Amino acid sequence: MPNDPSDSPFYPSAEHLERIRVRAYHLWESEGRPEGQAAAYWERAEALDAIAHNAPAPKVEDRPNVHHTSEGVLIEEAFLQENLGEFPARSNDLGDAMPTPESREIAREFREGER
Repeated sequence: MPNDPSDSPFYPSAEHLERIRVRAYHLWESEGRPEGQAAAYWERAEALDAIAHNAPAPKVEDRPNVHHTSEGVLIEEAFLQENLGEFPARSNDLGDAMPTPESREIAREFREGER
């Protein structure tokens, strides 16, 4: 049963806290009611509640950029070429200075605007 979308971890609803409290109590009781373990049981109850009430992650096969090869191997497309940014040039966001020049001739050409 999914949680109410308005129920956030920062501001849990009363029902959410009650569900965790009951689960922590049952965990504590099932392990012989040890003393001084309240925080540990509460954390375990929170984790178990999150597993039970949150949507599972999508399967790899359901993702849009995943394909099967002829051998049945899953391959995810790489979109490396989409956002390469600017290539270094005379004026770019890295500053107007040329990185370390290859030679004095190239540095002179850069200063004079030939490169």
